[in-house]
Amino acid sequence: MNLQMLPSVDRMLQDARGAALVKQYGRRLAVDAFRAVLDDARDSIRAGNPEPDPDTLFGAAESTLEGWLAPTLVPVINATGVIIHTNLGRAPLSMDARRAIERAAAGYSTLEYNLARGKRGKRQVHAEVLLTRLTGAEAAMVVNNNAAAVLLALSALAKRQEVIIPRSQLIEIGGGFRIPAVMKQSGAKLVEVGTTNRTHLRDVEEAITDRTALLLQVHHSNFKLVGFTTEPELADLADLAHSHSLPILNDLGSGTLLDTARFGLGHEPTIPECLSAGADVVSFSGDKLLGGPQAGILVGRADLIARMRKHPLARAIRPDKLCLAALSATLGHYLRGEAETRVPVWRMISADPVELKSRAHAWAEQVGGDVLPGRSTVGGGSLPEESLPTYVLAIAPRHPAALTRKLRLLNPPIIARIEKERVLFDPRTVLPEQDTVFLDGLKQLLHTPS
Repeated sequence: MNLQMLPSVDRMLQDARGAALVKQYGRRLAVDAFRAVLDDARDSIRAGNPEPDPDTLFGAAESTLEGWLAPTLVPVINATGVIIHTNLGRAPLSMDARRAIERAAAGYSTLEYNLARGKRGKRQVHAEVLLTRLTGAEAAMVVNNNAAAVLLALSALAKRQEVIIPRSQLIEIGGGFRIPAVMKQSGAKLVEVGTTNRTHLRDVEEAITDRTALLLQVHHSNFKLVGFTTEPELADLADLAHSHSLPILNDLGSGTLLDTARFGLGHEPTIPECLSAGADVVSFSGDKLLGGPQAGILVGRADLIARMRKHPLARAIRPDKLCLAALSATLGHYLRGEAETRVPVWRMISADPVELKSRAHAWAEQVGGDVLPGRSTVGGGSLPEESLPTYVLAIAPRHPAALTRKLRLLNPPIIARIEKERVLFDPRTVLPEQDTVFLDGLKQLLHTPS
């Protein structure tokens, strides 16, 4: 064992190979990498292995540096058939939205500048005009996600006061977002009424006191309440709230501007429907059924929106220029009546099963496998237990889990699902422009001997 044969960090820096790494990665990072590989080499020598040659050390240092700087947020091909896949970034953006982000990111912008007046402007105006035109609301504002929207609304409208909610709506969704916890953080006092499966309008009315600030209705999101159940309708809750001069907040969670029933799914209340039913404020996500960037959107009465804008929390959760650019472009698709053809989420939802079958057969002709009928899901906490008919490419390898692991290591990674010992690939969620690289990846794995 001769640890003295190893070069010092200084010697590695003076070597031409070390200097090249310093030029590429910077001195500080290169020094850290050299120290790391030398430490590993010492451990290896102490374990009885021969000392590595200089080429091995510099190769290890380069690999270490590449690993440290390799991005972990990378594009993937979603072949799972889950349209709004929370773990895979939810809604893919339209081409217009992506271009809008590039324009906003390329240089300076009018984020908070009024060109006509030549003075400071307000960032909320960029989406507000579009949102009010689309929904019919008096006012609108955007924050960084729907959880933040609900927190802001409760903080601004009900701090140290009571908020009444049916017990069946005390939900928890992905990431540990719990309505009771959010209410506690906002400073509002939770008043739950009714039972787990049945809440009547009279339960809500009997709970109203002079300390009540707000009625809250929350979308069930990722579960369904079935069987012996009762919940007050939004319109009835709104009438009750208004008869007591109280506002009602409707947390839609996902939120949609299109009628989901038109596409063979259960009907989700649209945002304009909720406002027409009497909701004073409606909150919803930008990156789910809307098909835009991550955002929380609040629409409703101008006086209530104004109170939220003035709250100190509003600044902490405000959207950035990239979010507003992409959101405005996405809303433009709805205003022009082209969401079904331009917004990827709605292109997937409205996809013709006959066309999906044709794509699956085209895949099978190139890589083998069987084409089988299947079901796609919307995902993202939207439309639980609802699915859409599709056709999938089914591959039956000896070890399905091993194949999906190899698929995840491709560039770009392919994410599939396993059912009945088959690996399934659903064309509904593979963007058409991804077909070539998708098939190249499958050929690489399926046609290469193990």
